[in-house]
Amino acid sequence: MIELDTSLAQYIVDRAMAILPHNLNVMDTQGMIIGSGDPARLHTRHEGAQLVLANQRVVEIDAQAAGCLQGVRAGVNLPLMHEGRLIGVLGITGDPEQVRPLAELLRMTAEMLVEQRVSHAERQWHNQQQETWLTHLLDDGYSLGRLQTDTEHLRLALTWPRQASLLSITQAAADSPAAQAQLTMQMRERHPQHAVLPLGTNAVLWLRSPMSAAADHTWLEQADRRKWPVQRLHTAEPVSSLSDLREACQALLVLRDFADDLALPQRCLALEDYRLAALLHRQRESWTVQQLLEPLERLRRADSQSVLLDTLGVWLAHGGSTQLSASQLGIHRNTLRYRLERIARLSGLDLNRADHRTQLTLSMMLQAELPSR
Repeated sequence: MIELDTSLAQYIVDRAMAILPHNLNVMDTQGMIIGSGDPARLHTRHEGAQLVLANQRVVEIDAQAAGCLQGVRAGVNLPLMHEGRLIGVLGITGDPEQVRPLAELLRMTAEMLVEQRVSHAERQWHNQQQETWLTHLLDDGYSLGRLQTDTEHLRLALTWPRQASLLSITQAAADSPAAQAQLTMQMRERHPQHAVLPLGTNAVLWLRSPMSAAADHTWLEQADRRKWPVQRLHTAEPVSSLSDLREACQALLVLRDFADDLALPQRCLALEDYRLAALLHRQRESWTVQQLLEPLERLRRADSQSVLLDTLGVWLAHGGSTQLSASQLGIHRNTLRYRLERIARLSGLDLNRADHRTQLTLSMMLQAELPSR
């Protein structure tokens, strides 16, 4: 339900008078002029409008009749309706014979402007409710029962299974709030069956049907062609409940921070590939993580040219394959073995032990030094 206010009334007047050579007045349900092309008539009572309100019909007033009414000039006054309810009166000043052909057109235009305002207000309300829902989704203290009720109330598209995805926006777009809003709107138009929600000022949460990694890369290419300001796409595994969805979204935020802090070049990041590294990165200042990184730090201090670090990274990325690693590095396998022995001696770790290799792999991932295969 909408009530005419001075802002909307004057907006209707200004839009109409930009193309018509007649004064317009908009009156509220009390017959007070709340929008007019003649500022002197604002906030005065219009008896012609009161006749319209009392009878809910068009009232034409000629010059003679106008002289008998307070605050009235010759013209045509029409009821303004919204969803079958009388919300005000529109008046056009002039000889009724001359302005009558314009009156119905103006009323239709005014009622369309009212409907646009109502639709905009409803969208704003719905967007605010969705943002509140997202805040509650990420808040462990908000009960899942209440969250489920909110989800049903908002009619969010959350059929299961559902895959949480997080879009990081480019820095240039992040500096413009309108860019995020436009991206959100475009994605909702493109994916009406999914829930698309703005997150902060530089991200968009996309709760979608499960997609493959290949489909994600294709989607990014399409986004680039549409000139959408997407910097990176982070994805979690599909889930089948609100509780798992909450944890997946929280984990994506950790993954996003990890990727941003290390400036990872990859544009498509799957949580399953970085879960442990992202969690450890979150605790990077702790004593435990510092101890984890210490063997790699010893190696770095002794490897001024980064030859050993590069070798280790390639070897780990190839799962310890001597042949593939030597081929990529362009060295003999014996040279590779010699370097690996030096790495083991300097780091103090046994490269034949799976847990030590895992420690080095995580250490290099935490410092973005592990190359992609």
